[in-house]
Amino acid sequence: MKIQFNTKISLLILSTLFIVACGNKDSEKMDSSKESSMKEEQPATNGSKQITFTKDQYNLAGIETGEIEMRNLSNIVKLNGVVDVEPKSMASVSAPLGGYLKTAGRLPGEEIKKGQVLATIENPEFIQIQQDYLESLSKLQFLEEEYNRQKQLREEDINSAKIFQQVSSDYKITQGRVKAYEQQLALAGISRNSVKNGNISRTANLYSPITGFVKTSNVNIGDYVSPQDVLFEVVNLDDIHLALNAFEKSLGKIEVGQTVKFSLANENMFDRTAEVFLIGKATGNDRITPVHCHINKGDEKGLLPGMYVKAWIESGTNKQKAIPSEALVQYEGKDFVIFQTEKSDNGYTFRLEQVKKGIEQEGYTAITLAESADVNSFKPVTKNAYSILSALRNSEEE
Repeated sequence: MKIQFNTKISLLILSTLFIVACGNKDSEKMDSSKESSMKEEQPATNGSKQITFTKDQYNLAGIETGEIEMRNLSNIVKLNGVVDVEPKSMASVSAPLGGYLKTAGRLPGEEIKKGQVLATIENPEFIQIQQDYLESLSKLQFLEEEYNRQKQLREEDINSAKIFQQVSSDYKITQGRVKAYEQQLALAGISRNSVKNGNISRTANLYSPITGFVKTSNVNIGDYVSPQDVLFEVVNLDDIHLALNAFEKSLGKIEVGQTVKFSLANENMFDRTAEVFLIGKATGNDRITPVHCHINKGDEKGLLPGMYVKAWIESGTNKQKAIPSEALVQYEGKDFVIFQTEKSDNGYTFRLEQVKKGIEQEGYTAITLAESADVNSFKPVTKNAYSILSALRNSEEE
């Protein structure tokens, strides 16, 4: 009985040791499996993220490669605005005394010189103004002679002071009336010298106050226009500038004298330049402050007042690794660059490398690569990179 009992204990110990040993092996297997699983969760190895194109595939895809460049990229302030002109370079033309349009005037876009006729206005009141002017002018000449005569008599104490005062008053009143009629003639656009020569006209000319181009023309023959109607807008393009809008948070980064690069709304290359010359001192209800910039000589070509522009201002410059922006591709919600790692008779091999995007400027984007990435001898794909990415996705699905 004792022998059997000892035998049972021995079997029990052996069983326990066997179970523990098996458990350790299972644990080792689980740890090994877990470690393998963790490795799979890390960024994929280069081998799993690369693909090879044959020469025919390469040529058909139109792939091009470039270089990672060190470029001076700036922190930038993005702005929007319009092409504008100085207040002195824009004029609105109206008919101060109103009337009917006798001529059709000028076409929009037509060049005009200062003092050139824009249109002719007809108004019966012009006749009355000219008639009253001639009558007042004639009376003034008579009163001037009478004033001088009465003045001399008064000095000799021949006439009374009352008579001299009356003549003096009439002379000054008529003198003021003549000047008033001359101003009315000037407003109407009628030459007083022509009226003095006996030429009375029912029409008057509207003249351009500045040299420039006709921006708008709101006239038709026969239309009656009132003094508040704007008939023409004339713009001088010699002094156009940018009127940009800056938000409050950006004002601290903008200074007079800074360089501005801009383009029209339908352009992509910011190859026009300007310089900040005035920053607004107040903001509106929209929390926007105007920033005015002189356009550099030569970059104003093709610009017209009212055109929308997009611009950016440099704020601190750093030399950074950069590639053409079209070389970046999106894969699984992240940014990648495809590098050509090998070129041989068998074809071209490409590798997908994750990057972090930085500043984007003038068609280039700054990138940051992982410390472990060894891409110094590789060339980034700069054109048709998505054709490679598409092929890589298809290969992974298979």
